[in-house]
Amino acid sequence: MTDVTLSPGKAVAAVKRPTGASIGPRWTNALFIAPYMVFYLALLVYPLFKGIWMSMLESDMFDDTSKFTGLANYYRLFNDKIFIGTIWNTIFFVLMTVPVFVAIGLLLALALNRSDRTSASLRAIFFGTSVLSVTIVTIIWKMMYMPGNGAIASVMRLFGLEPIAFITTASLALPAIAVTTIWWIIGLPMMLFLAALQQIPGELYEAAALDNASRWRSFWSITLPSIRRTMLVVVIYEIVAQFQLFGQAQLLTQGGPNNASRPIVLFIYEQGFRSWNLGYAAAASEVLFLIMAVAALAQFFASRKRVEG
Repeated sequence: MTDVTLSPGKAVAAVKRPTGASIGPRWTNALFIAPYMVFYLALLVYPLFKGIWMSMLESDMFDDTSKFTGLANYYRLFNDKIFIGTIWNTIFFVLMTVPVFVAIGLLLALALNRSDRTSASLRAIFFGTSVLSVTIVTIIWKMMYMPGNGAIASVMRLFGLEPIAFITTASLALPAIAVTTIWWIIGLPMMLFLAALQQIPGELYEAAALDNASRWRSFWSITLPSIRRTMLVVVIYEIVAQFQLFGQAQLLTQGGPNNASRPIVLFIYEQGFRSWNLGYAAAASEVLFLIMAVAALAQFFASRKRVEG
């Protein structure tokens, strides 16, 4: 098929369209994303709506019956002092860990952003803890925190100090879990920042040196603007990850003493798989999802404005 378009005073050359060619979107292209969409709907969208529905039911796992109760589970949750305490514990834990992940991760990346063997070895050591399982990490730190013959207690005795029972003291249990988590995962933000630092062109620092810019000025004017997007990724990732605190609290303190270190996920686990209150646990899960979404979106939009500004 040949199309000829004429304009005033001119003849435009004919354009021959291949046989069978079409203009516009072809719906057959959707086949390329169909496998992803199937898994996305089956593993993310369906469980989300299924969880919302379950949160409105009172289920009995023993006789496999359920009764619709509407928002009764949510009403119970927000009148449950233990659950309200787990919300504050989790938020406090996030506030203790996320800024430290960003600050120490960036400092380590700046210190180890060199090509010598010492830096490579230290990077491997710091990142090596990230691949350990939560069980190994909690065993290590439980031995550190033991007030009788733990490593920290032994050091304190050397200086004539009385050992502290970190994981059995209400005011210190959650900070102790935070220290354990930071030691465990600090290698990941370090590597993300390190990858971002290595993408900054060296010519920018050379130009700054020619202008007699100090290291602090170069860091503030070159380094930080260049890694802002990576910093946003690290912050959002760590917010989402630390709101899901579970293994460390369960294995180190079992949520004690007196619920002082019980996070939301541990509460959900106990209600769903120990008390078999699946509707109640599902409602708590939806509350956790909403808190995580609000926190991540707030950080995203706040950081996006700073990046674009």
